[in-house]
Amino acid sequence: METVKSKEEKRRLLDFAYRALSSLFDSGALEIPESDTECGAFVTLRKKGALRGCIGYMVAIAPLYKMIASLVRDAAFNDYRFPPLRKEEVKDISIEISLLSPMRRIESLDEFTLGRDGLLMSLNGRRAVFLPSVATETGWDERTFLEELSMKAGLERNAYKNPGAAFDIFQAEVISDEM
Repeated sequence: METVKSKEEKRRLLDFAYRALSSLFDSGALEIPESDTECGAFVTLRKKGALRGCIGYMVAIAPLYKMIASLVRDAAFNDYRFPPLRKEEVKDISIEISLLSPMRRIESLDEFTLGRDGLLMSLNGRRAVFLPSVATETGWDERTFLEELSMKAGLERNAYKNPGAAFDIFQAEVISDEM
């Protein structure tokens, strides 16, 4: 899955995300480039390597650059797990962009591959999602991944075993300073 083809395009998108972050704290206007690309995306902010905010949409809500600008703002100010980002923190922030493939409903968790696939779980009106990178970053095995996903949805640890649970998988193209 490659939504953004060239290394130069990926660098432009990442540089834009950093400009979007800076523009939240200065008076300069952010010029949003035109884009024909539309896909789901997440923006992850890290402060000295630690998660500082992560917000995304499973499907496109706008052309890519416009959506990234919105996600940068939301990750900085609207991730309920963290206080709003402060201007003095910006220098310590790194940005990671995950561009998502279309989701595909699976009939069995046997179709899910830990580390390759992201997973969206739905049960009893509750939903939770983990990006593919969560498994590798945490070192979780598949059972732990599924238990943590269940709890993230506000459900019991073993809710993923419920016959009514529905799962969608997707892949992510990650764009970061390490690319």
